[in-house]
Amino acid sequence: MVDIFQKKVLLLALYAGEIMMKNGAEIYRVEDTITRICRACGINNIEVFATPTGIFLSLDKGGEDDDTQTYIKRIKGTGTNLDKISMVNRFSRKFTTTSLSVDDGMRILKKIDERKPYPLPLRLLGAAMVASFFCLAFGGSPLDFLIAFASGTVCYAFSVFLQKYGINFFIRGFCCCAVAAFIAMAASSAVAAASYEPIIIGSIMIFVPGVAITTAIRDFLSGDMLSGVARLMEALLIAVSLAAGAGVILKLWGTIGGVFS
Repeated sequence: MVDIFQKKVLLLALYAGEIMMKNGAEIYRVEDTITRICRACGINNIEVFATPTGIFLSLDKGGEDDDTQTYIKRIKGTGTNLDKISMVNRFSRKFTTTSLSVDDGMRILKKIDERKPYPLPLRLLGAAMVASFFCLAFGGSPLDFLIAFASGTVCYAFSVFLQKYGINFFIRGFCCCAVAAFIAMAASSAVAAASYEPIIIGSIMIFVPGVAITTAIRDFLSGDMLSGVARLMEALLIAVSLAAGAGVILKLWGTIGGVFS
């Protein structure tokens, strides 16, 4: 006979792990959160195995007559949202230290999962500032700063547009960096004082998978080799797509007789 309470705990713990995994959390953090939630409900016999594409959870109360329940959760689509990871961490601490019920916990997790990102204008401003200040850091002039500000805004808006149509991150990165390179080359050709190198670098920095690389290294250090290799390869392929997008435009620009300032 199925233990209803045990099943609810299993689904709650999996849901928490799913939210964290989809938003870029490390494997050890996901597994630890799932384990703590289950133990807070009096379930001590827990086996959890998480990968970037799935979570495997098996649990029972440890008695001789208890039925073991096993569930596999497929993870589709990943991104980076450190705010949601932090909120699930706070939820797990609250769940394990208070008398919060499983049903209330599920409602809280649904609110976290459905939480909308920052407004688009604010994200566009953030992208523009990232591009422009990285442009300055790599030797850009005040004029380059202004061009990179505009380039960052356009490239991020283009990325959001492509994401609405389900375009994967590799293609989005390629196309957006190609647009960034085109804007930089056009600006440097039209204005002699502009330099295309820092403008391109600043715009590309918006899409560099720095969090993914850091997470992959942390997975390696915690012994999760499978996840570390998978995430590191994903980050490297994304980096290659970014470089290829800018490189194709630079090559075409030189081929058709464009001027490099």
